[in-house]
Amino acid sequence: MDKQGKQHSFLRTIILISTFGGLLFGYDTGVINGALPYMSRADQLNLNSFTQGLVTSALLFGAAFGAVFGGRLSDYNGRRKTILYLAVLFFVSTIGCALSPNAIIMVIFRFLLGLAVGGASVTVPTYLAEMSPAESRGKMVTQNELMIVTGQLLAFTFNAVIGNVLGEHPHVWRYMLPIAAIPALFLFFGMLKVPESPRWLVSKGKKEDALQVLQKIREKKQANSELQEIENAYVQESKMDKATFKDLTVPWVRRVVFLGIGIAVVQQITGVNSIMYYGTKILQDAGFQTEAALIGNIGNGIVSVVATFVGIWLLGKVGRRPMLITGLAGTTVTLLLIAIFSITLEGSEILPYIVLALTITFLAFQQGAISPVTWLMLSEIFPLRLRGLGMGVTVFCLWGVNFLVGLTFPVLLDSIGLSSTFFVFVVLGIGAITFVAKCLPETKGLTLEQLEQSFRSYSGGSSKVLNNNKTIG
Repeated sequence: MDKQGKQHSFLRTIILISTFGGLLFGYDTGVINGALPYMSRADQLNLNSFTQGLVTSALLFGAAFGAVFGGRLSDYNGRRKTILYLAVLFFVSTIGCALSPNAIIMVIFRFLLGLAVGGASVTVPTYLAEMSPAESRGKMVTQNELMIVTGQLLAFTFNAVIGNVLGEHPHVWRYMLPIAAIPALFLFFGMLKVPESPRWLVSKGKKEDALQVLQKIREKKQANSELQEIENAYVQESKMDKATFKDLTVPWVRRVVFLGIGIAVVQQITGVNSIMYYGTKILQDAGFQTEAALIGNIGNGIVSVVATFVGIWLLGKVGRRPMLITGLAGTTVTLLLIAIFSITLEGSEILPYIVLALTITFLAFQQGAISPVTWLMLSEIFPLRLRGLGMGVTVFCLWGVNFLVGLTFPVLLDSIGLSSTFFVFVVLGIGAITFVAKCLPETKGLTLEQLEQSFRSYSGGSSKVLNNNKTIG
C-alpha cells in the first residue's frame, strides 16, 4: 500500500473507532425497549408506569447535562481524551445498570449512562468534523448518525434473540443490558491508538503536533495548507466576541434562538422516542405477546437504518422546509391511524400487525425526513458568534423534551390508553406543522452569511453593541 493509501486507511480507522460512541448512544437508548417489560415484573424491579418512565427517562435527563458539559470538557481536555473518559463511563454505568438490585440504583446508573450518551452526542461529531477533509466532512460526520440507528437496530435484535431464547429466565433483562459493555471496550482501546484533533492542538498552541497528525491523514501539501487554514480560523475566532444570554435582548438573536429551540422541540414532539423506547410495550398493548413484540421491533430498527440512508440522500435534492413538512405530515397521519384503529379494531387479531406496520411507516417518515433536517438546520441557522449559545440552549431543550416524553408516555398509556395517547401526539404534530409552515425559513442554497443577513433584515436590521464595541450581526 502506498503512502496515500495508508493515510486513507488510517482516516477510515479513526472514523470507525470514534463512531463506536454513536453505536453506544444507539444501543443504550434502544435496549430499554426490550428490557423494560422483564425488569418491571414483581419479582424483579417491580416497576409501575411512573417508575418505568423514570428508569427510561433518567438516561435522557443525564444526556441533557452530558450534552451541555461534554462540549466544554472536550474543549478543555481534548476530543480524544474526553471520548476515552466517556468510554469508561459507558462501561461502568452499563455494568451498574445490569447489576442494579432495585429501581433507585437503576435510575442512578441510567442517569450516569445518560451523561455518557449526551457527551458522546456532541464530542464524537466534533471530533469527526475536525479529522475529516473539508470535501468529505458531511459524509463522514453523518456516519455517526448511521451508527446511532445501527446501535438501536442491534439493541432490538439482541433483545429479540435473548427474549425468545431466555424469556422464562427471571433475570433475562440482565443479559440484554451488559452487551453494551463490549463496544465500550472497543471504543476505549481504539481511542488509545488514534491521535488528537489537529484543531484542538492548534487551540492549545501545539502546532507541530497538529501538523504531525495532519500528515498522517492528508497529503503533505494538503496538510500544510490545512494547518494554515486552522490557524487563521482560530485567530479569527479568538478575536470574536461570543454571544451570551444578555444578547437575547437583540430581536434577531432572540428569533434565531427561538427557531433553534422550535426545531429541536418539533423533532421530539412527533413521539418518535415513545416508539424507540416503548415499542415493545406499544405492540404488547396492541395484542402481541412479549416475544413477538420483541421480534416486531427489529422491523422498526431496520427501517430506521434504511430511512437514514434515504434521508441523507434527500438532503441534497429537496428543500429543508418541504422535506420537514412532508415528514411531519407523514408521522402525524400515521399516529392518527394508530389511534383510530386502536379504537375500531380493539381486541381483533389483525390490530397488532396494523400497529406494527404503522410504526414502521412512522419511522420511515421520521428518520427519512425529520431527523436529518433537524440536525442540518441546527448547524445552518446559527452564525459563528451565536453557535455556542444557540447549540447549547437548543440541544439542552431537545434532550429536555425527550426526557418529558420518556417520563410521561407510560403514564399516559396506563391512564388513558393507547388510542388517546396517540391522539395527544396527533395534536402536537399539527402544532409542529403549523410552526414549520409559519415560522421556519428555507435555508437550502444560502450561505451562512446570507442567512445571518436575512435574520437581521427580518428584525429591521437591528444589531446590538457587545463588549469591546463588537456587534452581533
